[in-house]
Amino acid sequence: MLAAGSAPKHSDRPSKRVGGRVARSTYTSLDELTARLIECERCPRLVAWRQQVADEKRAAFRSEEYWGRPVPGFGDPQARLLVIGLAPAAHGGNRTGRIFTGDRSGDLLFSALHSAGFSNQPTSVSRADGLRLKGAYVVAAVRCAPPQNKPLTVEIVECEAWLVEEISLLPQVRSVLALGSLAFARTLEVAARLGWSSKKPRARFAHGAVVDLRPTGPTVVASYHPSQQNTFTGRLTPAMFDEVVSTARYFALPA
Repeated sequence: MLAAGSAPKHSDRPSKRVGGRVARSTYTSLDELTARLIECERCPRLVAWRQQVADEKRAAFRSEEYWGRPVPGFGDPQARLLVIGLAPAAHGGNRTGRIFTGDRSGDLLFSALHSAGFSNQPTSVSRADGLRLKGAYVVAAVRCAPPQNKPLTVEIVECEAWLVEEISLLPQVRSVLALGSLAFARTLEVAARLGWSSKKPRARFAHGAVVDLRPTGPTVVASYHPSQQNTFTGRLTPAMFDEVVSTARYFALPA
């Protein structure tokens, strides 16, 4: 067993592969993984920052109790679509305990997922808001809110094992929507570890770019991150985002 707060390492166990996919995770279920993930304290800078934000709070959320811990993924365990973002927002996921929940990025993401039939509602404001995903699962490459929304390379690498483990527990994934260049790069980086490819695929990030890892893996679709900066500047419009979600949905559907 791993010590509390330790990130899993695939070298700790043999990886049996079936049909090119990782056959099993270190953990037996997403619930078990989540219980260990939220204890993780491997990155001192991120631990200090997430706790500082949770203690100081934003004035608008002064009466709320902040989550202030690593944020696990959530959604349908039988998801065919996997959405990978960058990291929790300081006053979004770090406050609510659910990725893309309580911030502007989530407003665009869940509106698009709802339009595509993956969500029962177009908004995500708290863990108790009744949101349910069907056929989709949402996760972040980095699980703790980083200062200035910029995780260090060493922190991204430390979190990689959690990403591999969680995806390994999602056996039905056929399509990955990577939100932003970092999430796109991490998806391709872990492709070999997940059994999606024998080596790291070579592909440049661009909005709407598609990387086909079939037959052993999913199809990866790239999108600009639905951040407030991208939407306010018009770099990413709702129509553009709906289109890229529709593309990811196409590859997620049964053949």
